[in-house]
Amino acid sequence: MSAYPQFTWDDLMYFLAVARTGQLSTAARQLRTSHATVSRRIDRLEFALKVKLFERNPRGYVLTSMGQRFIDTAEKIEAEADRLQAEISGGATAQRGVIRMSAPEGFANFFLTHQLHDFTESYPNLALELVTIQQIMSLSRKEADLAVSLDPPKAGPYYCEKIADYSLHVYGSRRYLERNGPVQNRDELLQHPFIGYIEDMIFAPGLDYLGDVHPGIKARFQSSSIFAQLTATRNDLGLCILPHFVAKQHPELQIVLADEVELRRTYWLICHHDLRNVPRVRMVIDFLFRIARSNMPSFLRELDDDSRR
Repeated sequence: MSAYPQFTWDDLMYFLAVARTGQLSTAARQLRTSHATVSRRIDRLEFALKVKLFERNPRGYVLTSMGQRFIDTAEKIEAEADRLQAEISGGATAQRGVIRMSAPEGFANFFLTHQLHDFTESYPNLALELVTIQQIMSLSRKEADLAVSLDPPKAGPYYCEKIADYSLHVYGSRRYLERNGPVQNRDELLQHPFIGYIEDMIFAPGLDYLGDVHPGIKARFQSSSIFAQLTATRNDLGLCILPHFVAKQHPELQIVLADEVELRRTYWLICHHDLRNVPRVRMVIDFLFRIARSNMPSFLRELDDDSRR
């Protein structure tokens, strides 16, 4: 009988998935297998190593001190296996797996989804899950692998880097402005109905911007969805503060007080430190920064020559 532990590379994959997510169900989703299979593989690995790698509790699986030590070794083996697979199979296209990313609705629907053809061409074996209900996703509980956020985390075991700044302006439909006359200054904005977010449902401070334009503005029509706000603006319900990269896609919208009112916000990329160097996660991070750099004029009106003609 062999004196060495009998486990396979597959067992280490299951271990890393549970270690990074803390949940059997989430690990099973990422590995495209069942909850029972993940549990069985973890039990087998612990039996082979004759150590306890996880503490089980109602909230999930928590690494023991031995599990913390073992994760470094497992990640080194993972990185080497990924490198070897890439050399044999042709680089990035060899990477497989599921990436779940949380992103604000505006960034997800009006920017990222327009770039997905490039993503699927570059990474045909990676499956992307895009969640736009950002307020219910928790990176600390590893419910998502990556998050695009308007506000960087104040603390925690996170890697955080700026993706891009973007500008916002007041917009109205051309029909609305023709019917209601031009706006000459900020005080005249109070004479117009505004469209905005539901105040007590604003999940990111970066979305609370009506007061930054004028402290007296109160939204008459409120929605938690930027798509609904955009639709209401296009249908002549009033004025709305919209990101430039969203509004520029609709020529029927016209900027109001173009030289006087401009807000700036920032998109941040955030992930748990444990996931930052996982190859498939790293590839998605690199993809996000690549498309952001190549589309920078879309985010900032001052860089977008087409919008100022």
